[in-house]
Amino acid sequence: MDAYTGFAGVYDLFMEDVPYEDWCLWIRETLADHGIHDGLVLDLGCGTGVMTELLAEAGYDMTGIDFSEEMLEAAVERREQSGHETLYLCQDMREFELYGTVRAIISICDSMNYILEEEELLGILTLAAQNYLDYGGLFIFDLNTEYKYRELLGEQTIAENRDEGSFIWENFYDEEEKINEYDLTLFIREDSGYYKKYEEVHYQRAYAFDTVRALVEQSGLELLEICDAYTREPAREDSERICVVCRRGFPDGQSG
Repeated sequence: MDAYTGFAGVYDLFMEDVPYEDWCLWIRETLADHGIHDGLVLDLGCGTGVMTELLAEAGYDMTGIDFSEEMLEAAVERREQSGHETLYLCQDMREFELYGTVRAIISICDSMNYILEEEELLGILTLAAQNYLDYGGLFIFDLNTEYKYRELLGEQTIAENRDEGSFIWENFYDEEEKINEYDLTLFIREDSGYYKKYEEVHYQRAYAFDTVRALVEQSGLELLEICDAYTREPAREDSERICVVCRRGFPDGQSG
């Protein structure tokens, strides 16, 4: 599970089409539907902190965890601009640790696809179920689908050129192993005006819907829904991204 290095400097530039505010509204509405209007929330795989700070602006007490120091540096800069008191921690999301429980955990922008082994994904869900979610707390995460990797990304090469930086993205999807490989070549403009070349390789795993259901059940969480990403519609076989909404149940005899 590699951390972003060179790409961290231009990540937000090339993610500018992501509708973060719309996604944030959907997350807030989902949390509110389950009585979570405020309190502690963890953003797992927070990246540069865009969603983290949007939720902080909405009144949640946010913690962000990411494994990339470079991404967290950008998140801290965003926090300073916003004036919020978000806590950012550099941790491997497969072994994340908190100081106590939280009312909700979110993980967006296919961060969970970077978890390449089913046992590791189960481990994250189990940590939430047994250690870090309040009773009745939600775990909401999105995933790129096998359909997207196979039919839309496949064996493509994507390139984009900007003044601030350019990249070449060579994509390879192994249908048998269900592993998607991103080979990134980056040219990032330095303060001197020259461009520095970076090369990174990233791997993501496609998880079948049935696998997700089974892992959630094994973790002890309750699966509430798998929907077409950031909509109220059920997930389809041709969904490009899905959202999974889980809940930590209450002990026997108790309710929310």
